[in-house]
Amino acid sequence: MHLLRLRVGSWTFSPTLWPTLAALFFFALTLWLGNWQTERAETKRALQAHYDAAERDAPIHVGSTLLDRDSVLYRKLAVEGVFDDAHTILLDNRVLDGVVGYHVLTPLRVSGSPFAILVNRGWVAAERTRDQVPAPPTPAGVVRLEGLAVDPHTRYLELASTTPQGRVWQNLDFSRYAAITGLSLQPVLLLQTSSQADDLHRDWPRPDSGASTHAGYAFQWYSLAATLVVLWLIINIKRCRDGDVNSKP
Repeated sequence: MHLLRLRVGSWTFSPTLWPTLAALFFFALTLWLGNWQTERAETKRALQAHYDAAERDAPIHVGSTLLDRDSVLYRKLAVEGVFDDAHTILLDNRVLDGVVGYHVLTPLRVSGSPFAILVNRGWVAAERTRDQVPAPPTPAGVVRLEGLAVDPHTRYLELASTTPQGRVWQNLDFSRYAAITGLSLQPVLLLQTSSQADDLHRDWPRPDSGASTHAGYAFQWYSLAATLVVLWLIINIKRCRDGDVNSKP
C-alpha cells in the first residue's frame, strides 16, 4: 500500500505504509535517545561549573546541626571528631588501577554533636583469598578531616536485598546502614581528602566527569537518525522504466 506517489521527470517517490511506519518509529527512538544524552551532557556541564566554583570556596564546617543535603553536595567539608571503628564497613569489588580492593567506610562521631558523618576513608587492596579481610588501621583520638560531600546512595545492581554479614558489603544501602548501626547520620557521604597514616589510597575521580562522553553518544544517535531518513528516501525513490515515463503516476 503506497502512501503517495510523486514523479519528477523519470524518478518516482512512492513510500509504502509499513516500512514508513517502521522508519518513523526508529527515527523517533534515535532522536529521543540523542536528546536524552544531550540532557545528560548538559547536566554534567552544569555540575562541572558548580564543582569548579565549590573548589574555590572555603570548607563548610560540620557541627551540631543537620546539613542540608542539596546545598552541600560536591562542596568541601571540614569536620572534627572521633572515628567509630566498630561500625567500619568495606565496600567490595572496588577497582583501582586494575587491582580489586575495597572502599573503607567509617563513621566519625562529630565533636559536640549528636550526629555522625560516614567517611569514605579510601581504597585498600584485597588479600590473596576472599577469606582474608583487610583491616586497615583507624586513627585513634580526635581527628580533623576535610573532604568532599557526595550522595551516599550508591546505584549498583544487587541480586538480593539481604542484610550484610560482617564488615564486607557489596554496596552501600545508606538507610539500612543507619538502621543497623543506630547512628544519627548526616545525609551525605564524605570522601576524605586529608592525608593520614593509614596506607589508604584517596584518588577520587571528579563527580562531574563524562560530559564529553554523553555528547559523543548524542552525536551518534543523531547521526543514526539522519541515516534512517536518508535510507528511507533512497529506498522509496526509484527510476522509472523507459516505457513508464509517460504513464500516469
